[in-house]
Amino acid sequence: MNNKYFDLIKQSYRFPQDGFDLTEGYLSFNGFSIKYLIDKYGTPLKLMYLPRIKSQIVRARELFEKALKNNSYQGSYHYCYCTKCCHFAPIVKSALKEKVHLETSSSFDIDLIFSLFKTGEVTTSTMIIHNGYKTDDYLQKIVRLNQLGFKNSILVLDSKSEIVRVKKLAKDYDGVLKIGIRIAINEEPQSAYYTSRLGIRPADVLEFYNDKIATDPNISLKMVHFFIDSGIKDTVYYWGEFQKALKLFVQLKQECNDIKAINLGGGFPIRNNLGFNFDFENIINQLVKNIKDACTEANVSDPDIFTEFGKYTVGESGAVIFEVLEQKKQNEQETWYMVDNSLMNTLPDVWSIQEKFILLPINKWNNPYTKVHIGGISCDHSDFYNPEDFNEQLYLPAIDENEEEPLYVGFFHTGAYQDAISGYGGIKHCLIPAPKIIIIDKDEQGNMIDTLYRKEQPVEEMLSILGYNNHDE
Repeated sequence: MNNKYFDLIKQSYRFPQDGFDLTEGYLSFNGFSIKYLIDKYGTPLKLMYLPRIKSQIVRARELFEKALKNNSYQGSYHYCYCTKCCHFAPIVKSALKEKVHLETSSSFDIDLIFSLFKTGEVTTSTMIIHNGYKTDDYLQKIVRLNQLGFKNSILVLDSKSEIVRVKKLAKDYDGVLKIGIRIAINEEPQSAYYTSRLGIRPADVLEFYNDKIATDPNISLKMVHFFIDSGIKDTVYYWGEFQKALKLFVQLKQECNDIKAINLGGGFPIRNNLGFNFDFENIINQLVKNIKDACTEANVSDPDIFTEFGKYTVGESGAVIFEVLEQKKQNEQETWYMVDNSLMNTLPDVWSIQEKFILLPINKWNNPYTKVHIGGISCDHSDFYNPEDFNEQLYLPAIDENEEEPLYVGFFHTGAYQDAISGYGGIKHCLIPAPKIIIIDKDEQGNMIDTLYRKEQPVEEMLSILGYNNHDE
């Protein structure tokens, strides 16, 4: 009987697979040795593999361009990166190298764009889509962008009340502000509420356009924004809401010839298990075909298609590596592997929304496998990764106490949202510091290079934030 961990993975999944392989008994991530990073930097550590960002963008663009060609589609495709998924400069700048456009969510995102504009990473030809609730500060910065020459900036209305302040600013602006309308969609049946709090009710959209937008020379409706929080999925729910949005889009387009774009907000999924299967090519083709068919039937021109991919862009570039400090048996059925940081702090989606990530050992693949739970080192009851919460078993290599090398484990495809939600650089639960961050990239010759981007958060920084004065006695 084969009871090695390696045998379990081989029997359960296709392995090796894209991004994951074994090199001399140790797991590699996109061809890079994780053991090398552990030996050089220690644990816990977070890593960002920047070349993955490029490959994700290239894949989506190629599939959309293929779908446009297959369907004789007359509009263009535009890839936007959602900065809220990960604001770190190396991530945003890696995406911008691929000539992506940007989506903002708050006034503070505009400050980021101002900074990138000063250094030349963003130019006035970059398209900027402005989502989120529009505070006065947010609106004023959007106008300032337009004044700087960002004529492809589109302000997406999230509620009817925003138009009053937008029209006031537009009247004082020497030019025409481009705007969009976000459609409020019905939430999934299991949701706690029926209709998204975001966007304008479909029943109100046409009247709202005719009453508030159509006759105003200072604003021009350019985009209809369709967003589903759970992302683009091949489900009856998604396609049903998509068809409703398309029907409203063509009705608006017949009223307003200025509309040039439909925005498919809500991103593509990423791999959260080794058995992940999603037919990207077919889904993209169906999206394009549905838009084409709806426009042809209504006798309106094909719009440009925008997508806002945040998690899809950056998610698969990230990983968090831990050392297992101790094996604890609390009873005859449960074995706990205690890791050297807090899961609540480093991977908040694990406990807040029961998100799944790919969890794999870095070493000991030839050890027997055993069912385990993963626990963080904080004092909180919720600081764990429990297989029962995910309706599946979690197996890792058994730990032999006589072995000198500890077990190392990694959570993979963690690049989106985790630092933004946990608040990198702030105060963490139980004052457990944020781990060091390693950037992995390729040089011009294609050689891997690793850089310590951020050291582990020092205790002095945390105490300073809390208002303590540290003086050596």
